[in-house]
Amino acid sequence: MVDAYLGLGSNLGDRETMLRSAVAALSESAGVTVTAISPVYETPPWGPVPQGPYLNACVAIATSLSPRALLDLCLAIERRHGRERSVRWGPRTLDIDILDYGGMQINEPGLALPHPRLAERAFVLVPLADIAPDLVIEGRTVAASRAAIDAGGVTARPDISLAGPV
Repeated sequence: MVDAYLGLGSNLGDRETMLRSAVAALSESAGVTVTAISPVYETPPWGPVPQGPYLNACVAIATSLSPRALLDLCLAIERRHGRERSVRWGPRTLDIDILDYGGMQINEPGLALPHPRLAERAFVLVPLADIAPDLVIEGRTVAASRAAIDAGGVTARPDISLAGPV
């Protein structure tokens, strides 16, 4: 089993239900065991397209899937939740990104690990620091990267929990 970390986000539809359903789908998938779930945060959108705020969280998993098979699983779960890839950095019902897979560095068509620009994105680093502060990505701990960025606009949502039934 390999430890991996996933980033989840949603800003269309019932955002909370989308995230909870994604965690449930991961938990029910062969070769995947969810080992930790971060708190949920509301975050401003990233990119040039006008859109509403996101709910974001991170999930730690142990997996026997290869990086490509895990990516295929994440994409399939996104599709089942109505994800359409029409505009880069556009609004989405569900986004599941592989942030780290056992510390591997991969640069293949459609799969780059660790996730590109991870260290620049508060919407990823804040929840990831909650579950994996000592994880080293690009030569730095997640906690150190988190401390070095502006997390303005990232708001904890303690009223939302991704654990439990959907």
